Amino acid sequence: QVQLRESGGGSVQAGGSLRLSCAVSGGTFTSYAMGWFRQAPGKKREFVAAISTTTWMRTRNYADSVKDRFTISRDNAANTVYLQMNNLKPEDTAVYYCAADRAAWKTAPSPNDYEYWGQGTQVTVSS
Repeated sequence: QVQLRESGGGSVQAGGSLRLSCAVSGGTFTSYAMGWFRQAPGKKREFVAAISTTTWMRTRNYADSVKDRFTISRDNAANTVYLQMNNLKPEDTAVYYCAADRAAWKTAPSPNDYEYWGQGTQVTVSS
């Protein structure tokens, strides 16, 4: 059973930074592309970033709203994917989820493409 566990959420002021981590167990980490999504109260879950697993041409994909502020990375030896979030804004406030996609070469922006999900971690940005 593949399990994903997020950590690193918290409360920060606007302009601050946080680093989210997602540890994967129960599966072969390099078999999955990994993504980060977020969901604010009353809103749909939205794509944040994704990273493929291909070693010869690892690709990354970002939502326009976080491009140049957030960076997704993965450590295949540690079975962990990260989301470095800089220059945070109040509109970044949401529960952040990591997800795994068995189409390891993709960086899909749709949550429907991901088979496994974590429980989420809260990020709150105050102005």
